Amino acid sequence: MLRTSKFLIPILLFIFVIVSSCNHENDWGYPPINITHQEYKTRNVIIIVVDGQRYSEGWGDSTHQYIPRMAGILSQEGVVNTSFYNMGGTYTLAGHTALTTVIYQTINNGGLEYPTNPSIFQYWNQAFHNNPIKSWIITSKDKLAVLGDCTGSQWKGKYTPSVNSGVDGLGLASGYREDSLTLKTAIEIMKKNHPNLVLINFREPDYSGHTGIWKDYIEGVRKSDEYVYRIWQFLNEDRNYKNTTTIFVTNDHGRHLDNVADGFASHGDDCEGCRHLNFYAFGPDFRKGKVISIYHEQIDISVTIAELLGFTLPNSKGKVMSELFGNR
Repeated sequence: MLRTSKFLIPILLFIFVIVSSCNHENDWGYPPINITHQEYKTRNVIIIVVDGQRYSEGWGDSTHQYIPRMAGILSQEGVVNTSFYNMGGTYTLAGHTALTTVIYQTINNGGLEYPTNPSIFQYWNQAFHNNPIKSWIITSKDKLAVLGDCTGSQWKGKYTPSVNSGVDGLGLASGYREDSLTLKTAIEIMKKNHPNLVLINFREPDYSGHTGIWKDYIEGVRKSDEYVYRIWQFLNEDRNYKNTTTIFVTNDHGRHLDNVADGFASHGDDCEGCRHLNFYAFGPDFRKGKVISIYHEQIDISVTIAELLGFTLPNSKGKVMSELFGNR
């Protein structure tokens, strides 16, 4: 009996170690997240998505007539990249999913499907054991509430951010909220909760672009430009965010070129108009007053955010946008 126990105990211990190791790996569901302890000034990151703005009405227009705030003020304080692209599905949910999960996915565009993979919000919350109120998804479009979670078996319902989407922030099926109200809501949330990681979606100019009325589409571009400026202004004046906050401003998708299908009224294919996006970045660790033309994609934004906030994103093919950084 003693002889049997002598051999049995080491075997049982070995099995226990193997099982524990497997369970630990399953808790991640992906390769481990590493804390990198980078020494950056950035403590907060805000991603602003101007929905469905074509590059030709943004940085692609040499006059910048429709984005006076971005071109006249913000460009002097940050970096513009004229070679930024969506290389996945060129529609709302696919674009936002690429931005947040760093993986291109074909996904239902009506908000009837969650992303398969966890988002940067879930990775960040898990890595640093954050309170959910420290990360927010705030969107005009109600269907974007699905960005708050994923279907991955080991991540579903875990480490999720706070979400305020659609009318009254009620989420899916509540309807699209006016961008002016989303702006107000975002600033109120930042004043109250001081979140460190936020995504803000403005429904314009996509919402008006689909009407096919050019002047309404352009008005949507102009209003979004103003709203981006107001957020930038708030972040530079608020004591919790001043000098410690990085901002990314981009699009989920563009729109058809004028000679493709019905032109600016639609999007969804791989034409240059749908793929080529506007990109701007500002922050205490970034260069100022620079215009670059270095190829990058949507999946590179969250990888760069992870670099700034001191952790790694597993299972991503995205690259750190090192050209943005100063003194490197």
